[in-house]
Amino acid sequence: MRFTTTAILIVLAAPAACGVPAAEGNSVRRGDRAFAQQDYKEALAEYRLAVRQGAADGATLARVAHTYAILGRVDDAGAYYQEAAARDSAFADEAVSDLMRMAREALARNDRFAMATAVETALRMRPGVGVGRMALPLARHYFKAGEYGRALPFYQKAMAEASDSTPDIVFEVGQAYEEIGDCTNALVFFERFRTMVRPWQRGEVDWYIGTCSFRMSTERFQQALKLTDPDEREAAMGEALALVERAIEVGEPRSIQAEAWFQRGEILAETGDCQGAMEAYAQVRYADVAGTGPLVDRAQKAFDEIRFGRGLEKLRGGRCR
Repeated sequence: MRFTTTAILIVLAAPAACGVPAAEGNSVRRGDRAFAQQDYKEALAEYRLAVRQGAADGATLARVAHTYAILGRVDDAGAYYQEAAARDSAFADEAVSDLMRMAREALARNDRFAMATAVETALRMRPGVGVGRMALPLARHYFKAGEYGRALPFYQKAMAEASDSTPDIVFEVGQAYEEIGDCTNALVFFERFRTMVRPWQRGEVDWYIGTCSFRMSTERFQQALKLTDPDEREAAMGEALALVERAIEVGEPRSIQAEAWFQRGEILAETGDCQGAMEAYAQVRYADVAGTGPLVDRAQKAFDEIRFGRGLEKLRGGRCR
């Protein structure tokens, strides 16, 4: 339920009359009269006076909180509501109702900071409270603020409630995952976005796909080199190869294409595909921006080691170098 003028005057009147010392009780009663007359600033002044005079019961604190809410002061309302609920848990539901009303009103006037503040406080008091159509605005508020971890749960709520997510939402979710370092989930959304747009709209998402794929390939390749179980090693090498080939396939970012071809060669050399490794090393020169960088020299050296040392392949356990 929500606080109303009647609730303030009737539901909360009894504690003021019974459990509050005379001076504080007088302030509360004057506050109630001012509130009934919709003189909220005067009511707030009296309620706060009662608190300063020692009234620390939940009902008085809730009066202060609700009056702040009427005046649109989200931070103050939230702080007093939390204190009131800490004194008496019966005020938690009223607090959450008031806070969510403030959040909806803030959304209506496009004040996303106030909306987020109200929802955050409500969620601290009732973690499972639903946010309804505020999910996407909340997600984008946190996204724009660089708080990607906080944005993701709201994006998930928004997508769960939508019959069909729009491409921009899917792309933003991918970006949020990429920003927190979760390329595995990021790639799922980037690849999904890629199928939703036309080829000439894929430039930016291809950059993200290539970046994440190459990063994950590098990590998986390094892990594979440390594995001793043949089956686990083979599976890990296969994953690393598929990822780096995806980075090469999308061709982005262009600045890492030479590294991607070199890594493909390294993986193939480790798995014993000597011809494939040589072909990959040979591509490094063409993918390198300058065509004469240190990676080109390393690729040529690796190419030559395979080309002129292939007679020893069996002695190397299937490895090309």
